[in-house]
Amino acid sequence: MLQKCEGIVIRRTDYGENNKIITIYTREFGKIGVMARGASKPNSRFASATQLFCYGFFLVTPSSGLRSLQQAELADSMRYIREDLYATAYASYIVELLDRSVEDKKPSGYLFELLHQTLHYINEEYDPEVMKFIFEMKMLPVNGISPTLNHCAVCGETEGEFSFSFREGGLICHRCLGKDPRNVKMSAGAVRLLRVFYYMDLSRLGTISVKPETKKEIKKIIDTYYEEYSGLHLKSKKFLNQLDSMKDLF
Repeated sequence: MLQKCEGIVIRRTDYGENNKIITIYTREFGKIGVMARGASKPNSRFASATQLFCYGFFLVTPSSGLRSLQQAELADSMRYIREDLYATAYASYIVELLDRSVEDKKPSGYLFELLHQTLHYINEEYDPEVMKFIFEMKMLPVNGISPTLNHCAVCGETEGEFSFSFREGGLICHRCLGKDPRNVKMSAGAVRLLRVFYYMDLSRLGTISVKPETKKEIKKIIDTYYEEYSGLHLKSKKFLNQLDSMKDLF
C-alpha cells in the first residue's frame, strides 16, 4: 500500500540521466530518501514538486531503504527563496543543518513545524539572518547541547549584567567573570534576543528588527558555540560566510 506524507525537499542528487534522488523531511516519517524517476525531464510531472525547499504532499512506496515517488502535489514552491541569492543561501544552510542533525526515519512534528515555519518566514521576506539565528538556537537541543540562558551558569543568579562563557556553556553574570577570563561581553539587547530566539514559540513571531551591531554579537556567540560543541562542519556555512563578507563591502 502506498504511503502519503507531507514534506519539504531538503536535498537533491542527480541519478542517471533523468532521475533524482531527493531527501524529504516529512511530518509522518521524518527524513526519508526517495527516487523520483524522470524528475529531471522538463515535462516531468515531478519536476516542480521535487525542487529544493518545495513543500508538498508525496505518495511513496513503503520501504526500509530508498522509496519510490509515485505522485507529488506541490503546495508551496517557496518561490522567493529560490529566486533570491541571499534567501537561497540562508535556506540552504538551514536545511543542511537539519539534515546533518537528525537521523533517518525518526519523525518529529516539532522539527517539521520548525523547518516549515522558518522557510515560510524567509519566503515572506523576513530577515533571513534573524530566521537563521532562531533556527540555530532551536536546533541546539536536537544536537544534544543546551546552553544556560535563563540564569548565570556559575552561581545561578538571574539578575545582573551578563557575558557569554564558552567554558561554562552559557551566560555568566558580572559577579562570576573571573571564572572565565575569556568570556565574551554582550550587550543587554543581545542577551535578551539570545533568550528570545531560544525559548520563543516561532508560530507567534511578529515583526522583528535587529541592529547590525547586535547581529554581529549574536552571530559570534552562535557560531563559536556550534564550533565548540556540535562537531558540525557545513558546506553551506562557508558559502554563507563568503556572501556575508561580500555584503559588508558594499
